[in-house]
Amino acid sequence: MTTEKKTEEDEYAFEEYDEQEQEKRAIEERRKRREALQAEYERSKKTDTPSNELTPVVGDIKGKTANNTDTIPAVDYSDKLDRPENKQPQRSDTPDDDNEDDMFALSNEHLTKKQKTTHNTTAGFTADGATDPEGYYATTLGEKLDNGRYLVFAMLGSGMFSTVVRVKDSKADDKEYAVKIIRSQESMYKAAQKEITLLERLKELDEDDKKHVIRLERTFEHRGHLCIVFENLSMNLREILKKFGANVGINIKAVRAYAHQMLLALSLLKKANLMHADLKPDNILVSENKAHLKVCDLGSAADVSEGDITPYLVSRFYRAPEIILGLPYDTAIDMWSIGCTLYEMYTGQILFAGRSNNEMLKKMMELKGKFNHKLIKKGVFGVRKQENHGHFTEHFEFISSEWDKITQQQIEKPIAISKPVKDLRARLIPSINEQKHMKEDEIKSLQSFVDLLDKMLALDPLKRISVKDALSHPFFHTINL
Repeated sequence: MTTEKKTEEDEYAFEEYDEQEQEKRAIEERRKRREALQAEYERSKKTDTPSNELTPVVGDIKGKTANNTDTIPAVDYSDKLDRPENKQPQRSDTPDDDNEDDMFALSNEHLTKKQKTTHNTTAGFTADGATDPEGYYATTLGEKLDNGRYLVFAMLGSGMFSTVVRVKDSKADDKEYAVKIIRSQESMYKAAQKEITLLERLKELDEDDKKHVIRLERTFEHRGHLCIVFENLSMNLREILKKFGANVGINIKAVRAYAHQMLLALSLLKKANLMHADLKPDNILVSENKAHLKVCDLGSAADVSEGDITPYLVSRFYRAPEIILGLPYDTAIDMWSIGCTLYEMYTGQILFAGRSNNEMLKKMMELKGKFNHKLIKKGVFGVRKQENHGHFTEHFEFISSEWDKITQQQIEKPIAISKPVKDLRARLIPSINEQKHMKEDEIKSLQSFVDLLDKMLALDPLKRISVKDALSHPFFHTINL
């Protein structure tokens, strides 16, 4: 990825292409890459000796098949691409709907000057010498937290709500943990307190730690900052994609193992009557041996009863249609996000890379066909009215907001979408010629995977597959449990 500074317009400038020609080139490129990856794997098998129940995730994680032509690779994901179309990147006392606090997601190259500041640099800091004007705590390597108990030895990143560091616990034989240091602002403190309450609630419901949700270890205060101690994990799924599946995704066995664990996490959330409300690869952490994952970052999580209508809940690329339409929503929004995430893990490409809510709806219909008229009528942002910015005419035609290259202005025009332009099967199932190079069980697994994704991505939340039914889907019949 380039490190050149880009304007917002540049970030959103997706070039047009001939879809058929692009797909032909993509298929050929992926065939060559599959052969190279398979050869590399065969060589690595001679030296790799993984020892855990999810061996395919460890040794054979690299992608093999994916006929996708999306314009944004998953590894190029950025919150700058995935923010509200009417907002600029900023930091303020009130968090924006699409700003993330992606725990453990940022490497050292992303750290700001503020994070690298030592205690000796006092200009601009408050009296305690450790908090900047925006409320962030300026941690230093080698610093000790909680009366000397935790030694900071790595900076993991920062987000809207906090900075995150990796520490060693002197009271636990230097066991490593991650500590989230909350900004010293009242709104951030209250949000963190809510997250702590939800994490404790989930921990009580999962005493044996089998449901793949991040474990809250304890909390403490340090120089006016609330600190949350979490179990330590290696990397997130976005980083897994960068390392093992850039542009091609990871293989179907690894996807199956990860999908099962994600659904177990959803089952726990549902049991607690909670919505995560920001599931995506960045908020799912993976163990060092790549065999186990944990859902993290419950900063946006809420009880189902708290589901206020807002079109900007959840990061946009993973946002369910009922949110965009202004419909009541529940835990089904997380199932949609998991569907988007699984597609991304397998293909290495973002499924719905819309630049706005309007374009998101268009891309959804291009994949799944038109919305039920009842859903459109019920939605606050369904039918266009004077007091809202609805996405459909009174005759249920989609009002597409597009950039006119001639006038250089945003225009709106009604378009009729009845059938999918290219459904999941067309995107994911290889051609007959491609299948000749695949094993029979791999083809069956892929067909089953497509069926599961199709059910996860039902436009009508009432028809979307439940967590219980998803866990018993044929896609998981061959998994080692």
